[in-house]
Order: sequence, then C-alpha cells, then structure tokens
Amino acid sequence: MNTSYRPVFPALSGGSRLHLGALFIASHVLTTGSVRETARRFQLSPSTVSTAIHNLEIELAIKLTERTSGELVMLLASGRVLEGLEPITAAIGEVGQVSGHDSVAAAEVYEAWASRIPIKIVTMERFLEVADQGSINRAARRLRLGQPQLSLQLANLEKFFGHRLFERQAQGSVLTEEGRRAYQIFMGISQAWNDLKSSADERYRRTARSLRIGSIIPTGSESWVARCLGVLVSEWNARRNNNAISLVSMTADDLREALKNGRIDVAILDSVFGLENFRHRELLQTDMVVIAPPNSIETSVADLVAGHAICMPSPRTGLGHAAMAFSDARTPNRRLRSQDITAADSLPVIVDLVANHGYVSFLGRVSAMPIANKVRIVDLDVRVPMSYHVAFNHRKAAADACAVIIDAAARITSQPVA
Repeated sequence: MNTSYRPVFPALSGGSRLHLGALFIASHVLTTGSVRETARRFQLSPSTVSTAIHNLEIELAIKLTERTSGELVMLLASGRVLEGLEPITAAIGEVGQVSGHDSVAAAEVYEAWASRIPIKIVTMERFLEVADQGSINRAARRLRLGQPQLSLQLANLEKFFGHRLFERQAQGSVLTEEGRRAYQIFMGISQAWNDLKSSADERYRRTARSLRIGSIIPTGSESWVARCLGVLVSEWNARRNNNAISLVSMTADDLREALKNGRIDVAILDSVFGLENFRHRELLQTDMVVIAPPNSIETSVADLVAGHAICMPSPRTGLGHAAMAFSDARTPNRRLRSQDITAADSLPVIVDLVANHGYVSFLGRVSAMPIANKVRIVDLDVRVPMSYHVAFNHRKAAADACAVIIDAAARITSQPVA
C-alpha cells in the first residue's frame, strides 16, 4: 500500500486497548442515557456496560457522565464525543458486512454481536502498518514488536473475519480483496479515533500543566473567598509560575469528592469534616450569625424565624450542615424546624433573597461582614463556632498555592470592613 494515504500516528507501538465492542456499547449509552437499558438490549451485565463508558472516559481524559440521585446524567462533553463516535459505529456496520454479520439482519442479533467485537484499536493500527510496509518483518521492527506476536494478532484478525487478509509472498505480504476492504474500514476508524484522541491529548496536557483550585461558593465579589482567590491568581501569575490556575466553585461535599478523585488539587472548605485523609490546614475561625432583611425589626433569632421565610445552604455544605444542626438543637418547636426551608447552594442567590425578598438565612460572620450594607447581621443567642480550611494534594504547586491562600486570608479578614 502507498503510505502517503495514511498519516503516521504517534506511539503506534502503544495505542488504545479499547476494542470496537466497547466503543459500540459506549455510543449506545451516550445515545440513550441509560446503562441498564443498554445492558438489557445487548444482553450484557450492567457492570460490563459501565466499564465500557469508564474506559472511554479514561482514554479521552474527560468526564462524560455522572450519577445524580441514582440517575445517569449526560454531561455536555458527551454530545461532542457521541458525534465523534458516529463514523466508528458506521464502520462497525461495514465490519459486520465483511465478516458476515450484516446490520440489516435482526437488530438484536446484530447489536449483540457488535457489542462483543474483540478487535482492539491498537490491533487495527498494527494491521494498517503491516499493509503500508508490505512486510510483517518491517512492520514488527518499526512497531518494536516481536514478529511472532504480530503474526498471531493478524491471524486472529483473519479468524474473526473468516477470510485471509494477506497473501504471504516471497517479497512480503500483499492484501487480499477482503484485506483491502478491511484496510479502508480500519483506516476510517483509526482516523476518527485519532481525531477524538487528539482533543483528549491536548486536554490532558493542559490539565497536567494547570493547578486546579476548588472553593466553596463565594457570597459575591466582595467576599473573603473571592478576594483570596483573586490574590492567588494575581500573585501566582506575577511570579510567572509554570502551572496555570483554573478555578471552580462547589459545595463542600463535591469538593471533598473532587479532591479524592484528583479533579482538583486544592480545596477551600467551610468544614473540617471528611478531611482526615487529606493534607489540610485551618484558614480561619469565625462564628455563625443570622442575616436578615435590612428593614426587619425583630431582635431575636426566634422572632426572625417566626416572621420570615428561610433560605439556607443545603446540608451538602459545611455552613448548611451547621445551620441545620443549630435549628434542630435550639428551636425544636418553632417554625425554623417545622416549616419548609428553601435550600440553595448559591450564596449570591441567598444574599439576594435576604436583601430584597424578606428571607432570613445563616452565614459565617466573616462572610456576613462584607455585605453588612445589604443585610442586618443578628447574633445567635448561643455562639456556634465555625472554621474554614484549605486541603491540598501531594503536588508541590498545590502546597505553594495553599500557602498563598492562607496568607491572603489572614490579610483580608484582618482588614476593617467599611
């Protein structure tokens, strides 16, 4: 074959261990949004289907799905990946034609077969290399493989197709008619896969260089959290660090999970709960207060709770968990416990509800003071201490960022509030 028709793909001796069956399964999950429906349709176990999606996420270095309340949710990236898989699933139909499993047959029979195709992408790329080199020996040297290993892989391909793909001649290996059809199919699959992978490789390089900082959701641009992150980015970039900063805000529960699975490197949290297995340091201590509408006149927490609707962070946040514990312990017979409480994990929304819509809520004093011109701050009858912490992983850059955050928090929270 003429090598000018095919680009030379990097790392041909490595390549993806994903097989075509897994890609066919993953495509169906991304289309239907259901692992169980796919498993029933293809007569597979749910764990096999979940593994196919998981391995695709690893190969592409991107999260495609997540579980929320037991339901599988497709993330935005899944649409782009599904589009990239379309030429591959179409090519699988062509593989079926060559191997005698035509997609026009009974759908359930074809899908059950397609979901079990054992051909790996790396095997296809090795087949293409042999065809381009016209020799198993030359291809094996270029791929840095043993000739017996490569010959066995080609023999398994021929067994799968039920046809000889190469004619072994004195001068080398020449594609048969079925081999030429397989070459065109595998060429299309390899190019489509490398298009998907090239985006993933660039994402991986950006991720490897970046320092991912997660924080609890700031009350607004004036909050100490937002200002700390602003100081961090400014000082970090001024020092021309090699690691670019990326920021994301989540609840405390989500931050712990993201730190655990490596999606972030540093986390600013409003609770020390669950940090036993992470390196962490205390940022600051404060106490919990009630924030009330600026025109409210009630002087006690009980009266505020009885006279106003309540909106507070959910128990998935450290602040929300502390507020719920306080309400259960201190006001067992009052409206705070019995009424429907609106939970919102967006502090700017909570502040707006209090400032403009007559709600009351709970905040740490250090977070409430910068918005004292928007809300009334009312002390609790019993002090409820709160602490904020920063947790980080093993990367030196994470520890360096942690030190900047601690220093910034100390400076910012010691400044008087106008």
